[in-house]
Amino acid sequence: MMNSNTASSSTANPDAAGSPDPPAPRRSSKRPKYSKFTQQELPACKPILTPKWVILTFLVVGIAFVPIGITSLLASHDVVEIVDRYETDCIPVANRTNKVAFIQSNASKTCTRQITVTKHMKQPIYVYYQLDNFYQNHRRYVKSRNDEQLKKRSKTSETSQCEPEDTTPDGKPIVPCGLIAWSLFNDTYTFSRNKRQLTVNKEGIAWKSDRDHKFGKEVFPSNFQNGTLRGGAHLDESIPLSKQEDLIVWMRTAALPTFRKLYGKIEVDLEENDIIDVILENNYNTYSFSGKKKLVLSTTSWLGGKNDFLGIAYLTVGGLCFFLALSFTIVYLVKPRRLGDPSYLSWNRNPGGH
Repeated sequence: MMNSNTASSSTANPDAAGSPDPPAPRRSSKRPKYSKFTQQELPACKPILTPKWVILTFLVVGIAFVPIGITSLLASHDVVEIVDRYETDCIPVANRTNKVAFIQSNASKTCTRQITVTKHMKQPIYVYYQLDNFYQNHRRYVKSRNDEQLKKRSKTSETSQCEPEDTTPDGKPIVPCGLIAWSLFNDTYTFSRNKRQLTVNKEGIAWKSDRDHKFGKEVFPSNFQNGTLRGGAHLDESIPLSKQEDLIVWMRTAALPTFRKLYGKIEVDLEENDIIDVILENNYNTYSFSGKKKLVLSTTSWLGGKNDFLGIAYLTVGGLCFFLALSFTIVYLVKPRRLGDPSYLSWNRNPGGH
């Protein structure tokens, strides 16, 4: 009886005899879930570049690019552009040995120029100023501004990153602050034809996105150009920054040291051989860094301003494609070869391996 009870109790209580081993933990796998995308098994086009296809491709590209290049060149040549460099001619002969001293003096900087219209110019005629050897892309210059100050009235005291043109000597914030605004271009141009003044429209010369989103309608200039060293133009403190389009155009910095910026638009036609009298104020100091100043009058085409590069690029690529198509055609006709011919493999051409 004792043995029977012991066996019975052992059977009833499995823990007394020991429990079985716990299941082994499941190993995590980094193998991605199978899909045709992850295994790169999606349907794909794998063309075989036969000689006929290569010749046809080059021929089609050449046929497409050459007309585009010719059309682009013709459009560029339709643009009438007049360029007048004046930074030396507008310095009196007696002062040309020390141009920097003259431009920094209080002497009159008024200069009169005459421009002859070489070809009929249809309105609108865009007036640009061009600066050479002016590096607006310099890192310290580009960073010397505060975008929050330019668009928010509550941030007008923010002058971080604007050094050295951040505050006045008595600690008042400069609006707009920074070197970019401080160096605002300040040459002015007045045009006349047959003693009748030509109005220059300066509205709408800046990007609409800049006017609406980057320069505030309730932000007004203050303490600007009040220091001992004046960098450029003054700003009317009664006009908000969103209406100061000369400033907005200047604040969009150029990527290259030679650049043009829009000054305004003449909204009347100019006839061939018209004499345009220009009275300009030669105020901007480019003489300290051997810079050049040019006045540019230009029309536009459906492709924009005068620029031959696009047309030349299309013609070059199209001509090269024509040349390659012709070369491959000659090779294919003179010395044809069967597609996938194994006799051209290196180990078949040289069985000895030498």
